[in-house]
Amino acid sequence: MGFLVLVGVFLVSAAVGYRLISNVPSLLHTPLMSGMNALSGVTVLGALVAAALALHSGSRILGIAAIVLATINVVGGFLVTDRMLRMFRQGK
Repeated sequence: MGFLVLVGVFLVSAAVGYRLISNVPSLLHTPLMSGMNALSGVTVLGALVAAALALHSGSRILGIAAIVLATINVVGGFLVTDRMLRMFRQGK
């Protein structure tokens, strides 16, 4: 694919994602975030496989970067979800 096609796909995806997220009621944000944390776990597994099967050192470095970034996403997602769930607890 050409560079312009990839940039176009990225821009359309960003616009559609922003439109979808802005229309989700705030009550559904916590369950959706929990689901996205599970999907990020799949991303970590894919990055592990990609890094393990990489033949070149450049590909291995990209795989390791993907593992680190996906792990940061998972941990941050769980921390934010935990904070949001604490807001629903009564009596504290």
